[in-house]
Amino acid sequence: MFRNRDFLANRAGKLFIEGVNSETLAEKFSTPLYVYSETRIRSNIQRLKNALQKYIPHHQLYYAVKANSNLSVLSIIRSEGLGADASCIAEVELAKRVRFSQEKILYSGIYHSDTELQQGLQHKVAFNFDALSSALRCLKFGKPPLFSMRVNPGMGDGKFSGLVFAGPEAKFGVEADDAVAAYRAAKKAGVKRFGLHMMTGSGVLNPKYFPAITAKLMEIATRIVKEVGIEFEFIDIGGGLGIPYSPKEKPLPIDWIIKNIAKTFTAAVKKNKLGNPKLMLEPGRYLVGDAGVLLTKVHTLKRMYGKNFVGVDAGMQTLVRPAMYGAYHEILNASDLNQNKKEKVSVVGPACENTDQFAKGRILPKIVEGDLVAILDVGSYGFVMSSQYNNRARPAEILVKGKEARIIRERETLSEIIGKQTLPKYLQK
Repeated sequence: MFRNRDFLANRAGKLFIEGVNSETLAEKFSTPLYVYSETRIRSNIQRLKNALQKYIPHHQLYYAVKANSNLSVLSIIRSEGLGADASCIAEVELAKRVRFSQEKILYSGIYHSDTELQQGLQHKVAFNFDALSSALRCLKFGKPPLFSMRVNPGMGDGKFSGLVFAGPEAKFGVEADDAVAAYRAAKKAGVKRFGLHMMTGSGVLNPKYFPAITAKLMEIATRIVKEVGIEFEFIDIGGGLGIPYSPKEKPLPIDWIIKNIAKTFTAAVKKNKLGNPKLMLEPGRYLVGDAGVLLTKVHTLKRMYGKNFVGVDAGMQTLVRPAMYGAYHEILNASDLNQNKKEKVSVVGPACENTDQFAKGRILPKIVEGDLVAILDVGSYGFVMSSQYNNRARPAEILVKGKEARIIRERETLSEIIGKQTLPKYLQK
């Protein structure tokens, strides 16, 4: 039933997350509620580490902090020896707060302001620039300890069109000419340490894509090394490793992917005399995505124009991916997994938008008011993309390990929603 989710179990019809009854979690912490499995996060990391160690020992894994930036999740990631790929200064500071060393933080912001560049220099972290302009402006303020450019290799892929991060339509990265100009400027300014980076898409499930895009990056790396006369400490092929969301999708053959990435990478390094760079990867979704469950209570059933609606207390403000991308998330009746009777329903939230629908016309086991529904695969780009739309509070987050459940983020309150607002005196009359 749970398709590659070994941390979920059916016990007498109730959904257990590791050793904890989901209904117990809902009763104790209320809903909607994000729940993460520590065991699953660690096993995802280990699977990827094992493949890398097998085929290319000279490597380094970084974690894309933007996928899930909860401090407890970051602590788990750090304890496994990964670095942190930070998309903004706040993520740099979050990584430092849980004791990532500054040597293991890569600041990969895009369209930097001068303030952000100066703050990055103050943190003394490696810079990964997204534009020639950003790189040149930063060099006026100081020299980063390591200088990297994010290149756009001209091709990309992704689960949805909005998740394609390279190619002619993407806003990310630079073309090879700008990369060469940036490295020349950095070398002239006295920078001694260099890296190269790309991030071409997210949620990719085509195994052949990864060695193909690696080959493209190695062509660009070769040109830069020859024209600028530098060596790279690392060549970072980004993340993009997808996870299956729907029952029709299959998990990536990670061993085959890493084997063929390593073959492509190693051959290019040797053939083109690129020195001894580390192969770097920076997954996010692959490490935490399938480790998260969103628990939400059913409050309202409604039939209208021949259609059945199941109203839950989570909404697009809680999990925006279905509304934003039309993303599919598997849905379970956590209160009655053994229910055999099925019906076609739309599972909808309380936000005042018709796009606030987690599933449209889906065949699901019968659900009644009061049931607890579980929405799966929400460990990445779930809470971090939540909002206060309709003035609804963001949910709590829970970390489960074995039979223990610990709260790792308190539920937001109304006072926190309105806390930073001020009312001018003339409006107080």
